[in-house]
Amino acid sequence: MDPLSVSPKISKIRHRHRHSCVACFKMFNRREHLVEHMKIASHSLHQPRCPVCLKHSKSFESVREHLNVPDHLFKGNCKTIFSIRGCTLCLQLFEEPTSLADHQIKCHLSAPRLLQGTATQGSAVNASLNASGTRFKAVAIDCEMVGGGDDGSIDLCASICMVDENENVIFSTHVQPQVPVTNYRNEVTGLTEEDLKDGMPLQFVRERVLSILGNGHNDGTGRLLVGHDLKHDMNCLKLQYPSHLLRDTATYRPLMKTNLVSQSLKYLTKSYLGYKIQCGKHEPYEDCVSAMRLYKRMRDQEHGVCGKAEGDDGLNSWKQSELEKMKPEELYRNSRSDYRCWCLDRIINP
Repeated sequence: MDPLSVSPKISKIRHRHRHSCVACFKMFNRREHLVEHMKIASHSLHQPRCPVCLKHSKSFESVREHLNVPDHLFKGNCKTIFSIRGCTLCLQLFEEPTSLADHQIKCHLSAPRLLQGTATQGSAVNASLNASGTRFKAVAIDCEMVGGGDDGSIDLCASICMVDENENVIFSTHVQPQVPVTNYRNEVTGLTEEDLKDGMPLQFVRERVLSILGNGHNDGTGRLLVGHDLKHDMNCLKLQYPSHLLRDTATYRPLMKTNLVSQSLKYLTKSYLGYKIQCGKHEPYEDCVSAMRLYKRMRDQEHGVCGKAEGDDGLNSWKQSELEKMKPEELYRNSRSDYRCWCLDRIINP
């Protein structure tokens, strides 16, 4: 028998026995290789995925790159379909162009109106927040820094703004420098010596921030704190806050670059909310509101029931021999994300 006439049959048999990941479509020759892949990839309903073919990715940036691949280079027509029926901000897909048009009116947000001046506020608003009894209410924070030290490289908190989920200002004030300012970074902050001379002492600012956050600094049950690069703000304020109550748009995995490097708040706002910020000096209120809007957009995604139950370690809780007997669909159902999806905040605080 001519070996050339047999090889296509052999190829089909080999292909039939390959194992495919139902989440990202990668193919494996051996079942144990698929199992190892599923353990590393941590696929789940919470991962970003293509709205057309449902291919999973590590981040929304990866999904955007996938949707930009010409159809002839991918086994599908995702780019063509999405260009007609997809929202480029939230990456949802719609059945009809009219439904998409109606959605885009709501999805494409306008830049927040900037505050006129910066005043110390918060007493009345804080009281209403504390009286609400809401255990996991979210607030957003942003700080602007000036420079201290001989070369102006030491970050000093010069202004702060905090807003609630409805974009109401809870607290906004300038801050007295703790050491002499050697660089006001005016091109970014817009601040001058005159602005800071009547600022609030840092210790009072810290006390006000902690009173707004509740008991989180003591027993871990305070409000969720939203922001961009929160580690920088916390260091600037000389504060610590429980990591499980932080919602940082700079380190939230679905919002990061394909290689899991942080995106700028300016880029995220333009790409996910549809408007520009930081067109000149940085405004704490504008940055605060943008971080809160990003958080709420991520929180309000519908992923279905795939939460990580208490003590559920996903595929790592199974024996290897049991995993290798599972079908790809079973492996996916038992897999869990390796990060906490913000949509789960709705379960705690509907």
